[in-house]
Amino acid sequence: MRKNYNFTRRKLYLPEYGRHIHEMVDSLLEIEDRHERTRQAKAVIAVMGNLNPMLRDTEDFKHKLWDHLFIMSDFRLDVDSPYPQPSRQDLTLTPQKLRYPQSRIALKHYGKYLQQFVVKVAEESKEHNTTYEMVNIARYMRAKGYEYNNEHPNNETIVRDIRTMAGDEVAMDLSAVVTMRSDYRTNTPQRMQKRTKQQVQKHHNGRKMAKSARPQQRHNQH
Repeated sequence: MRKNYNFTRRKLYLPEYGRHIHEMVDSLLEIEDRHERTRQAKAVIAVMGNLNPMLRDTEDFKHKLWDHLFIMSDFRLDVDSPYPQPSRQDLTLTPQKLRYPQSRIALKHYGKYLQQFVVKVAEESKEHNTTYEMVNIARYMRAKGYEYNNEHPNNETIVRDIRTMAGDEVAMDLSAVVTMRSDYRTNTPQRMQKRTKQQVQKHHNGRKMAKSARPQQRHNQH
């Protein structure tokens, strides 16, 4: 008895369709009449569609089935297809290599986009007043500086960083940033602040009770 193992058979180009569909495609190659071969190919397409009924409503479903038919025939099937027949070169195209961004970030803890904002606002300052926009950027830089160094930078540091990111060739008035208010508020949530107050009050109450208990202990000893 001759045994027909899968490793002795030809490779399945699309294993998800199974061995029987590939054998049906192979049988199409043996049909000499082109009209009959096309008619049988449409029947194979119908069977392939029945294997994936949930994909019938997707866009270009028929087109994908015909492409799969040509792939399973190793692009040797010659039939009248309603769609352009794909080639082996079309499916083996290598994607274009993506360029890795090489732009230099002057101050990385502020981020790339903030530097772009500073440059844009500095360029627009030549045409109209952009003091309000630059002050908002400076406030954001103050917050990012606190995240990076765990301390709030002063206005002089922010002005220096703005000039570094904008470039020395860009001249703009930064007096509003220099005189920007330097009052900082802690970002502690209200519930944390309330809990801290309760802990302090509890600590004070404990100390008062301890002090009041000391004279009574001395009296009992005497």
